[in-house]
Amino acid sequence: MIWLDVARLLERAVVGSFTGIDRVELAYAENLLAIAPERTRFVMLNRWSSRFSLLPDRAIRRFLARVRQAWNDGQIQSCRADALRLMGRAVVSPCPADPAAVYLLVSHRHLQRQAALETALRRSGAAFVPLIHDLIPLEFPEYGRPGEADRHRRRIATVRRLANGVVVNSAATGSALASYLPAERPVLVAPLGVDVKSLDVPIDAPDDARPYFLAVGTIEPRKNHLLLLHLWRRLIARYGERAPRLLIIGRRGWENENVLDLLDRCEVLRGHVTECGNIHDSTMAGLMHGARALLMPSFAEGFGLPVAEALACRTPVLCSDLPALREAGGNVPDYLDPLDTPAWQAAVMDYAVEPSPRRAEQKARMPEWQPTSWKAHVSAVLDFAARQSNGRPT
Repeated sequence: MIWLDVARLLERAVVGSFTGIDRVELAYAENLLAIAPERTRFVMLNRWSSRFSLLPDRAIRRFLARVRQAWNDGQIQSCRADALRLMGRAVVSPCPADPAAVYLLVSHRHLQRQAALETALRRSGAAFVPLIHDLIPLEFPEYGRPGEADRHRRRIATVRRLANGVVVNSAATGSALASYLPAERPVLVAPLGVDVKSLDVPIDAPDDARPYFLAVGTIEPRKNHLLLLHLWRRLIARYGERAPRLLIIGRRGWENENVLDLLDRCEVLRGHVTECGNIHDSTMAGLMHGARALLMPSFAEGFGLPVAEALACRTPVLCSDLPALREAGGNVPDYLDPLDTPAWQAAVMDYAVEPSPRRAEQKARMPEWQPTSWKAHVSAVLDFAARQSNGRPT
């Protein structure tokens, strides 16, 4: 049996805002139902009793369908009532003990609650397999919220103590994690999947005919939006109305005073840089198909799902030269130093023109790249989970 914890999806539905990790949790839920419905149960770690709570099958399936629809049409508030009902029912529905079960946690939810998780695992007898997305709060604490490095240290300590096996999204994440785990602990490197079907949407002709570029991800320091905004000021100063546009997709994050000042108060950028916020999947896919390139000048990444999604759309990518992004993009993207503003300026303008020999060269490399499907990813994780022992690791 696979017990997939969907507490994060439920809690984010109540809040009314989904993020990239929620997308991963939803993909796991949908693919487990497709691949192994008879072995899949949906659970959450109870906040009050240190037990795993079993979520009613019909109700959770209805909730997951609503979440998928909300992602497609942006009506996230439609999921809130279902989420609240499910969380209320979970309080009085403990999971029966099952030593043959594997508790699968694909968000970092609960990992800082080591004592509660240890008690729940002991009561249930289940093996524990978490997915670790990155170690960025430990490697680059300067990019996180205050206190996040300590929280992540507790999460990794929980994984070291309790996990029977660990899934990571890239070899780069696995390498960063290795020094925190016993050498004998099994680790599976499984690149995240790409939902190609959801990205295959008609392209709406934009109102503004100027070429545009996309930046996708939460607006936070490690994403390096500051480079892009200063770059666009340069482009506007030099090219005026002939400068390309920049569309920024993603919610506002933390520690971003300089970036937000530019977005809110810089008159030069108005009409050239558009902050789109969180948008639903079909809109983003349409924008992705029409973009001259995805821009990702990050300082640190665990995987780089937007890179894979852009390439699945056959949209070129300009991104930082990071190990995780090279894993996601292979030999296709143009890789740049995240501090080399002149190189980014030259690349953007090379890709903005038509015809663009440099862009055409990247497009010619694309047939060698193929995305990992979510079905392949989840199937690999299922095989890995089945091999893990039920005893607590020593």
